[in-house]
Amino acid sequence: MKYRHLAAVLGAACGTLAALPALAGPTLDAVKARGEIVCGVNTGVAGFSAPDSRGEWKGIDVDVCRATAAALFGDAKKVKYVGLTAAQRFTALQSGEIDVLSRNTTGTLSRDTSLGLNFIAPNFYDGQGFIVAKKLGVKSAKELNGATVCVQQGTTTELNLADYGRANKISFKPVVIEKVEETVATFFSGRCDAFTSDTSQLAATRATAASNADDYVILPEVISKEPLGPMVRHGDDQWFDLVKWSFMAMLEAEEYGITTANVDEMLKSNDPNVKRILGVTEGMGKALGVSEKWAYNIVKQVGNYGESFDRNVGASSPLKLERGLNALWTKGGLMYGWPIR
Repeated sequence: MKYRHLAAVLGAACGTLAALPALAGPTLDAVKARGEIVCGVNTGVAGFSAPDSRGEWKGIDVDVCRATAAALFGDAKKVKYVGLTAAQRFTALQSGEIDVLSRNTTGTLSRDTSLGLNFIAPNFYDGQGFIVAKKLGVKSAKELNGATVCVQQGTTTELNLADYGRANKISFKPVVIEKVEETVATFFSGRCDAFTSDTSQLAATRATAASNADDYVILPEVISKEPLGPMVRHGDDQWFDLVKWSFMAMLEAEEYGITTANVDEMLKSNDPNVKRILGVTEGMGKALGVSEKWAYNIVKQVGNYGESFDRNVGASSPLKLERGLNALWTKGGLMYGWPIR
């Protein structure tokens, strides 16, 4: 009897502790005090993170930061963007120059264990490919033996290129350049026979930087797995949770059919899942240390994941990428939002 009573007391205590929200960490406190999130992004990749003609940052990576700002402040505009090269990005996050890195960055074991940083979740599944001028008559990457290949410094792309060459007995002549804009310019100037990067970036490059997109072809080989996603520093769990669940809310909203256009009407839904997502049933905001309208604000101001994908890289964008692996799990893709409950 005594032991059963003790077990019951301990169980109740554990349940109480589990229900409590995490204590605020230094990043969350600093962001709240500053009144905005400092978000590290690419210096310019169309569809992912790039300033538009008015200087406003747009892209699928930008939307991760906007969603987090909407969740925390109720205002998706409370973000300062810092353009970073591949070589600069990890140091900027480690040093505290930025609060979150949302810059088409591949999750790997070595990065996840050696940098003092945590990946949130993939917000875009990609793979590395090659683009060449159509006039070369090249139909396969395996025909590029002896070719000069433009590649960006400080990326997994460099290693993948070397690995692919060794595995297929192909000798590449890499032209390694730090900034993506310079890499692209070098390729289109004719200095390189091919340019290798994530296939999404190749599509963006062809759509926005080529004088005539039809003069270039993306070769069929995809030579790597590139789960791209945002990162935060180790050891600041509440900030990690907020960024992660802001992204998960975008996925869950798409799965349950909640959009920018209908989110107000969906407040009347009888679906318990929708009620929890939108804060009609309270508790999820308290767990994250934010307003119960956190996910409502994300959908209202940023949209669900499908809306973000469509306008930035999908059918409504110049890139016109298929959803493919980035479709919801219910539609044959890999995007799987964790339950908000």
